[in-house]
Amino acid sequence: MNAEDAFHRQRPRLFSLAYRLLGSRSDAEDVVQDAWLRWQGADPQQIRDPEAWLVTTATRLGLDRLRAAKAARARYAGPWLPEPLHIDESPGPADRRERADEVSVALLALLERLGPEERAAFLLREAFDHDYAQIAELLGHSEANCRQLVHRARERIRAGRPRFEVAPDRHRQLLQRFMEASHRGDRAAITALLADDARLVSDGGGKVTAVVRPLLGAERIAMLYWAVARRGLGLEVRMGSVNGEPAILRFGGGRLHSATLAVVEHDRIVELMTLMNPDKLPAVSRA
Repeated sequence: MNAEDAFHRQRPRLFSLAYRLLGSRSDAEDVVQDAWLRWQGADPQQIRDPEAWLVTTATRLGLDRLRAAKAARARYAGPWLPEPLHIDESPGPADRRERADEVSVALLALLERLGPEERAAFLLREAFDHDYAQIAELLGHSEANCRQLVHRARERIRAGRPRFEVAPDRHRQLLQRFMEASHRGDRAAITALLADDARLVSDGGGKVTAVVRPLLGAERIAMLYWAVARRGLGLEVRMGSVNGEPAILRFGGGRLHSATLAVVEHDRIVELMTLMNPDKLPAVSRA
């Protein structure tokens, strides 16, 4: 196998790692491209294990980019949400099966709570099945320190996840009911679908009108959707999927206006995440 073939064989793995590290498709593509350039400049005689070399290189490049991104996201206009990898307008059963292993936007948002090395250690252990000796060598830490990094990351992720998740079909049904209620501005129906302490996060990136701070409480969220429905924006609304999860897609002027995903617990929506930044919604348009 020549050097080019060896790289392209590992490319899906490198991209998957970089995307989970960064929560951004464009940044992940840049990491893979930078890894390719380094691979081209490396001496193949000095590389005993191409896969390990490439994973190490991509992880370190991703960590450098993540540290810079953390600072940039602190200056971001309003809440920052991950960039979707796939947006499907009309996913069928085959599409849903194909996307079943994709990382959810909700998990990527939880990963934002972790420090860069904590995030890398957690992903290498949980998503890519590296042992602690491999992680320690890659990150330049002791095995004991890496175990602690992964333990802390697991605790933070567990604390942010719903304790009782619902079945995928039920999740989709609840989100569809929310779509219908919010589209007609039915405050009572919206409130009934939300947990009392529900949270809404909207990412407009300072480029479109969006809620600039998380909105807390079912009644406040219901009031917002009631007010939006009264304005009559003329958007077409339908169910679709984002990274394999059910999502509400809104279209205006022939283009995707926004995508809303939900975190569900105990048959109630506990969090709504709405992507509105046009830079993160390039994948779907309508004639």
